Amino acid sequence: MTRTQEIRPDIDDGIDRKVLAQLRARFLQINQGRLQRAMEALSTRQQLVLKLLPLLLHVNHPLLPGYVSASTPAGLSGFEPDDASLAEVQRLTRSFVYKPRRGQGAAPLHGLFLMGSLGTVAQAEQSDMDLWLCHSPNLTAQELQDLRKKCDQLESWAATQGAEVHVFLVDPQRFTQGAREAQLTSDDCGTTQHYLLLDEFYRTAIWLGGRTPIWWLVPVYEEARYHDYCRTLLSKRFVRAEDVLDLGNLARIPPEEFIGAGMWQLYKGIESPYKSALKLLLTEVYASEHPKVECLALRFKQAVFEGRLDLDELDPYIVVYRRLEEYLSTRGDHERLELIRRCLYLKVNKKISRPPTRGRSKSWQRLLLERLTAEWGWQARQLNVLDSRSQWKVRQVAAERRVLVNELTYSYRFLSQFARSAEAGSSLNTRDLNVLGRRLYAAFERKAGKVEFINPGIAPDLAEDTLTLVQHPSPEAPNDYQWALFNGSLGAQEWSDFAPLKRARELIELLAWCHRNGVIDSSTRLSLHPGSSDLTDFELSNLIGSLQQSFPLPQPSVEEAALLRASVPSQVLLLVNVGVDPLKQHSQMNVHMTTGRTDALGYSGVRENLVLTLDQVVLNSWNELQVSRYDGQDALLDCLSDLLNSLPVSGPQPKVQVRCFCRNRAQPIAERVDELLRDLFTTYAEGRQSRYLVQVRQHYHVLQLTPGQVSHAALGDLPALLEHLGAEQALYSPLHLDRHALDGDDLALILPMGRPQCIQLFYRLHEASGEAELTLLDERNALWRRRLPFRDEQSLLTPIQRFLQSLLYRRNAMLPLDGADNEPALEILYYQLLPDAPLRAQRLERRLAPEAQISHPFYDVQAIVEPGDGRQRHVTLYCNHREFSELEYGRELYRAVAQHILAQRAGGERYPCYITDLDLSAVLAGQQAQTAHYLRYKSELEDALNAALQQV
Repeated sequence: MTRTQEIRPDIDDGIDRKVLAQLRARFLQINQGRLQRAMEALSTRQQLVLKLLPLLLHVNHPLLPGYVSASTPAGLSGFEPDDASLAEVQRLTRSFVYKPRRGQGAAPLHGLFLMGSLGTVAQAEQSDMDLWLCHSPNLTAQELQDLRKKCDQLESWAATQGAEVHVFLVDPQRFTQGAREAQLTSDDCGTTQHYLLLDEFYRTAIWLGGRTPIWWLVPVYEEARYHDYCRTLLSKRFVRAEDVLDLGNLARIPPEEFIGAGMWQLYKGIESPYKSALKLLLTEVYASEHPKVECLALRFKQAVFEGRLDLDELDPYIVVYRRLEEYLSTRGDHERLELIRRCLYLKVNKKISRPPTRGRSKSWQRLLLERLTAEWGWQARQLNVLDSRSQWKVRQVAAERRVLVNELTYSYRFLSQFARSAEAGSSLNTRDLNVLGRRLYAAFERKAGKVEFINPGIAPDLAEDTLTLVQHPSPEAPNDYQWALFNGSLGAQEWSDFAPLKRARELIELLAWCHRNGVIDSSTRLSLHPGSSDLTDFELSNLIGSLQQSFPLPQPSVEEAALLRASVPSQVLLLVNVGVDPLKQHSQMNVHMTTGRTDALGYSGVRENLVLTLDQVVLNSWNELQVSRYDGQDALLDCLSDLLNSLPVSGPQPKVQVRCFCRNRAQPIAERVDELLRDLFTTYAEGRQSRYLVQVRQHYHVLQLTPGQVSHAALGDLPALLEHLGAEQALYSPLHLDRHALDGDDLALILPMGRPQCIQLFYRLHEASGEAELTLLDERNALWRRRLPFRDEQSLLTPIQRFLQSLLYRRNAMLPLDGADNEPALEILYYQLLPDAPLRAQRLERRLAPEAQISHPFYDVQAIVEPGDGRQRHVTLYCNHREFSELEYGRELYRAVAQHILAQRAGGERYPCYITDLDLSAVLAGQQAQTAHYLRYKSELEDALNAALQQV
């Protein structure tokens, strides 16, 4: 190790200029060594760029790269090109003649520095060049604009030479005040990391020309009074102002910077954990020392003052590693220490398990890495594993992911705790921490149905050449099955002897995992052992293709705006009948069915449901991929309900695709589900509380489309459906019908007719049987249906009309007369269903309301219902205003009324009796019931009364 005498200048005792010159020479010695190392690893053309940039910034010449105008700021303080640089420039343009700057005032460009990994153990062929160009604070806006143009042109020229260059303009005066307009490295997270960026600059920057930092000359023990020390150096002419530039000191780093730096590195670490782990842990080390932080730039400066000038030990990455090693060893955290060693080794990317390229000697980086790994006690096997990272597959990657996710999760918890304890968490920091927490959650949190992503930048390619997919009995239950994926091509007798790469209860869960992690690609060959399933190679290939088409890789990063809101589906793939043949019996018998009834939800004469299972794969706005499986008799409706409930109440709807690849009728099945889904989406998007009726086989399903609370009722037959549709509604609820629902039934014509604030009565005459059927949709679209004896339309419709009129009268009597908030008056409409014969096309025709003729008087029967104990009700009946009460007749009430009515009829005819008015005010207790509510009471009372009529 190079070691020279320690220098300890004392400003109070006076400083020897020779000592300051000696200090500057030490820093320049290290600088020259790093620059030489950087050059060695560059191509000839890249070397040319680095050699010529100071000169090209120093002059303006129309034929040289970067020329904008003669007035563009040029001239690098104290810079004089060497003969080699001048010779290279003259190769670019023979007409160039260098003229030294004299008598033109102070040079406007104060210093040029190279930042980043060049000259370090981690330098790679693709390393870019980040350059800080420090300029005079006196440049005008136009001059700055011209200088920016010059730098942009130099970047473009460098690109033609195979070098990626980024030039960042720095005003040292503004920089020391913490002000800057733009990022200062291509890996910069913004203005919140001023001191940490300065720390990185002082310990990594390579000086290329111009003034040198005055910070070099200030001893570490004087950092706290840095400004006074610098003022003395300048005022007493120990150094000349035109020889140095001041970018500030590192006496104190605000705690907010650790939070900002940690959040930035965590953000990057989600996709590239190896690259971020070193900086992330260094941030943790600094934060743990707060407020007395001994940053690495100060350690670097102390080493120079003490004369420890070994380039290997002062290498920026080695300095970082030694500090992290010290921190983790003190804590006894050996697993994290091993991770950091792996991160450093992979960052350097020198495969030392393999000999150097033939004819080439070992690079200094390789020699340094060999010493380090020997110090760590790494054996050949461990080196071989790391050097073959490009070939890592699922098992190795999954094991490494666990360690990396633990590290990122720990760092997030540490950062959150530090923000609270240091009271450095502004509202912005709190918000950003919450967003970052959601990023980590979305990327790494395990939860039911979520497809785990195992390769966050660990290995470049997990695709396998050959895989075996097997369905076999599950140990959970004798009748259950599971799917397993094995490496290689295994026969039926072989796979049981191997451990699978992955198991899953359902096939799509396993295939989605393979796709999300790139385990299966277009070149992977799959051997299939389908077990008891109906899965074919054709179906398997199409399932994988559908996943690849719907969820292409790689997925873009999640926008912050999406993380500020709850996750919502952005892409949905519905796979119907995966591994299931819906007509398996026919397939086994090799029988092809021909039928006119082709609806997949009611196929053939026996109305078979061909939608047996659904697998739903959803990519949400947080880039989480989730899989859910639906089977059983309500599979389709359960799936659709869950999907609708997951949609945002407002905003764009997800892209949905439906696919089916089963043996029989795959395309019609997919089209049928897709059609139903589109219709539901359209209805749901209206944003009202509506209902949707679907028929599956002989069963009915009514979806209640309340935004965010979609549910469905399964109804076994038509009577159950009628009862359900007759339930009271809090508000008007439109009812939409799937186009195949109630095919051939009157209800298919009636139900779509619902209108708010309107009572609609539909009647069909069955003259052959002497009956009529009344169906009513009330003002809130509740259904009421009743079958009655039929004599003529007048006697059929007039009683119901009189009853409805009395209801409207009672309803209006309860409303205020000012009219300010009154609901509009209810309209009553009449329709007749035609024809009576079932084989002819059915239709509805509007009818006028029946007219009650004076010559055809009707008997008034009024009922008043009052609450009793529990569910009991007390009924009082009035026949043409004569009272019949339970107080008088008890259980014989209906018999007494029947006797009275028969006595009023000529010949004692026993035709039906109808309730013409009904009061439920006591039962409703001030609430306004809807028409269907009254009609149900009316039907019950009429049934009891007509039964009594037949018995007396």
